[in-house]
Amino acid sequence: MQNDEQKIVDLYIPRKCSATNRLITAKDSASVQIDISENGKTTGKKKTIALAGFMLGRAGIALAWLAMR
Repeated sequence: MQNDEQKIVDLYIPRKCSATNRLITAKDSASVQIDISENGKTTGKKKTIALAGFMLGRAGIALAWLAMR
């Protein structure tokens, strides 16, 4: 597909689960993406965490583990 500037772009860019490195498919309706500010203020610096749908039962543990890294 081409955009208005005639550059070739993809329609869908797949994401990876931050906890397991599995691909998050387009049909995974239970997946979430969370933006966390790096210093506690809204300065524009943020860390993006994506979790696959099957991780939602363990989301608290996964978020705590990812936040410590």
